[in-house]
Amino acid sequence: MIPEISLAAETVAQVGPLKVTNALLASWVVTGLLVISAVWFRRQIREVPGRVQGALEAVVEWFLRLMDGVTNERRRSEQFFPFVASLFFFIIALNWFGLLPGVGPVGVVAERAGHAVLVPLLRGGNADLNSTLALALVAVVATHLAGLKELGALRHLGKFLNFRHPIGFFVGILEAVSEGAKVLSFSFRLFGNVFAGEVLLLIVAALVPYGAPLPFFGLELFVGFVQALVFATLTLVFLELASARTGH
Repeated sequence: MIPEISLAAETVAQVGPLKVTNALLASWVVTGLLVISAVWFRRQIREVPGRVQGALEAVVEWFLRLMDGVTNERRRSEQFFPFVASLFFFIIALNWFGLLPGVGPVGVVAERAGHAVLVPLLRGGNADLNSTLALALVAVVATHLAGLKELGALRHLGKFLNFRHPIGFFVGILEAVSEGAKVLSFSFRLFGNVFAGEVLLLIVAALVPYGAPLPFFGLELFVGFVQALVFATLTLVFLELASARTGH
């Protein structure tokens, strides 16, 4: 039986008033795996690096060099690293988790519109718009917190509430509108790419179940990496812009 293709995440359980969807359940599983991995990596740290620690340090250094290209200063890269790297690894883990065997094909049979469909028990978390919207809100709110911390409340809010002259007032309105556009852009870009990949794999696997899906799995691994990198990089750019001390 082919899993149902649904734009919205399906409810698989209910805990009191909380409806647990298959995308939310996948997000919880990925969060737990990341926490366990972080604790395990922390225990591998030694004064003389082993293979695991050396590989981890190489990844961290690569990421910091990538951030240096935006911030132009290692101090600021290290300042933003915990948040930006957490976003990157969470998103890429969630994207790749949705490609694992059993995520999608395993589920429960439910009656929909007079016929039986397979409701997946787990689903790629970022194939749910609620998940990507939450990530987008976290990223945008973080940029404002960084601006408030670096510039102070008056200077940061002055970008949006400028009553000194009419042009400044309308520019402030445009800046406020652009903040809402960031949320929409962040959430729909990530959701659209992941959901489209999920649908593509389901269709290809249904038509030609043996062999044909493999190239598409490779493509989705690459797309999952790119989308996580784009999300993290744009977040870093907005963090840098929000907290930059300009002359005006």
